[in-house]
Amino acid sequence: MKKVEAPTLEAAYAEASKVLECSISELQCEVVQHPSKGILGFLKKNAIIVATCKKSKNVTTVTSTSDRLPSQEESVASEILATVKQEQTEVKEQQVEKVTETKVTPKDTVLDSFFDADIKEEENYEEEDVVYDELALLIETQLKELLETLCFDIDVVEVDVVDNTALIFIDGEDAALLIGKEGYRYNALSYMLFNWLHTKYELFIKLEIAEFLTSQQEMIRNYIKPIIENVEKHGKGKTRFLDGILVQIALEQLREHFPDKYVAVKTAREGKKFVVINDFNTPSKSNT
Repeated sequence: MKKVEAPTLEAAYAEASKVLECSISELQCEVVQHPSKGILGFLKKNAIIVATCKKSKNVTTVTSTSDRLPSQEESVASEILATVKQEQTEVKEQQVEKVTETKVTPKDTVLDSFFDADIKEEENYEEEDVVYDELALLIETQLKELLETLCFDIDVVEVDVVDNTALIFIDGEDAALLIGKEGYRYNALSYMLFNWLHTKYELFIKLEIAEFLTSQQEMIRNYIKPIIENVEKHGKGKTRFLDGILVQIALEQLREHFPDKYVAVKTAREGKKFVVINDFNTPSKSNT
């Protein structure tokens, strides 16, 4: 009896066959742990099996070498497939026996499967929550180490990860200095954090320093009110040139208000950006 660990069940079967010096079809295996890819690289699990060779030791007839060894044309993949099918058949037989013994009615079976699905879904949510919590703590620790190298007095750094987005809150006596004049330092820090977190963890970010983001969102909300009225009246419109995070805020708010229109960021010749709203590239209602 040998315990074998490998990234996949197929690799575990092949390794067990090699260790026990027998064909894969002659293995008797018990799966201790099924492999799992995890989430975002966390909680990855290898396959673990306990294998024995079920070849009888009492056979007195000696077969030839060509009979004992698989031919070159015999595929390892086919042996693995045969073993997996055999295990699936055994599992199904056990399930049928269990249902027969307990005399479960069809209604009970439906209810049991419903609750089993709920339990599995809850387990998946709990696993994702654990992963996101660990990832948030890791980012928060690394971000604190980064800000400690700066000369600013920043005493609050909080990170939460929700729906593939890192929600970052930073505050302290020098929070205004970290924002900079007209938000230029805020824009630079946002760009730097996005490139870091999106490249390494495939996360988007929302950065709040003191209440800068909230105030900018409120300012843009008031600014686009006449633009919204103009679009509702004439069917199209655009914003003035906007800098940094203001472009993204205006884009999000206008797309939320006009879900059926074409809303996009455009760049002028001078490199300045603005948001346009019109019916260009909007799917025809007759096609929906």
